[in-house]
Amino acid sequence: MTAWVLHVDLDQFIAAVEVLRRPELRGRPVVVGGDGDPAKRGVVATASYEARKFGVHSGLPMRTAARRCPGAVFLPADRDAYEAASDRVMTALRQLGYVTEVLGWDEAFVAAETGDPEAVARRIQQHIKTATQLDCSVGIGENRIQAKLATNFAKPAGTFRLTGQTWFSVLGGQPTGALLGIGAKTEHKLAELGIGTVADLAAADIAAVAARFGPTIGPWLVQTARGLGSAEVTAEPWVPRSRSRETTFQQNIEDWAQVREEVLRLAGQVTRDVEAEQRPARRIVVKVRHAPFFTSTHGQTLSEPTGDGSVIGQAALAALDKFTDRRPVRLLGVRAEFEEAEP
Repeated sequence: MTAWVLHVDLDQFIAAVEVLRRPELRGRPVVVGGDGDPAKRGVVATASYEARKFGVHSGLPMRTAARRCPGAVFLPADRDAYEAASDRVMTALRQLGYVTEVLGWDEAFVAAETGDPEAVARRIQQHIKTATQLDCSVGIGENRIQAKLATNFAKPAGTFRLTGQTWFSVLGGQPTGALLGIGAKTEHKLAELGIGTVADLAAADIAAVAARFGPTIGPWLVQTARGLGSAEVTAEPWVPRSRSRETTFQQNIEDWAQVREEVLRLAGQVTRDVEAEQRPARRIVVKVRHAPFFTSTHGQTLSEPTGDGSVIGQAALAALDKFTDRRPVRLLGVRAEFEEAEP
């Protein structure tokens, strides 16, 4: 018996939920985002595999999605429906008796001691399918990093095992951006150090990487490239680390006084979310997307954690004041980050 970590990831989750509600859409390109009108501003929340073939993906402007896939069916996002579907999936997953750590709506880690992790993965897939009619992919690894990356090779609705023994044969020649937590900026900085692949990063001098990225991030990057990481899976209930609200304006806002009013309005919505969570916020972050599509954020740490709406509102304005760019605004967002619970 060997201890394994399995990463369970629902396939095209939001789109799949919508297809269950509208069976006539099965096999058609489906795009979910905003209020479902691709003529309006908004971004794609998710796209079905059929739509992804046209280059449609989450975060893409809805108008661009419509140009790339004019035959797609566009639907508005329905948060309540996705939360309900997620609850059904996670309830079914826990019924199997494995230690299960929920990561969000559509993914979870499972710990299993078994001589046949693929059999466990298939059992998970079959049980979720029977209980919810939703498909999932399962990545198998010796730790969380391996399991989560393995899921990329399991999709759709398959299984894939990635271990220390196979790590470099599978990922060694891949660009560093294939690793979790390495975005385009980090990938570019690594390239400046002559590090282009996962194997390059794994073989890199830790001190040199730490000198560029810091004493914490640098060693972590090298460790990740070596496929090393925690194998701990906890059954503690998943709780969100933050709550956020945002809005995309159909017409750019040029008056900064109006921008401040909108930030206060969003801060009020976030305050109600914080109150519902019954956990104090410790930091408020404001997101601004300038026309045409440049996004940046600034945050304000509170002097003490609170759920007070006036304090949250003032912190949001203080974060907004850190923006020096006064170009027209097309999107605003406010996020409250929660105080961490005591261990």
